[in-house]
Amino acid sequence: MNRLKLLGQRLAARDSDRQTAERQIRIAILNRSTALGIPVTRPVG
Repeated sequence: MNRLKLLGQRLAARDSDRQTAERQIRIAILNRSTALGIPVTRPVG
């Protein structure tokens, strides 16, 4: 949740459907940044 709050404390949209879309976008950004930080291990040899 802390990382999600770094993307903004409040939702800009007022409509419920748009708030849902805004949350989904924020979560997608968070998931992408997390995936970039995970090391890729490969067998040697």
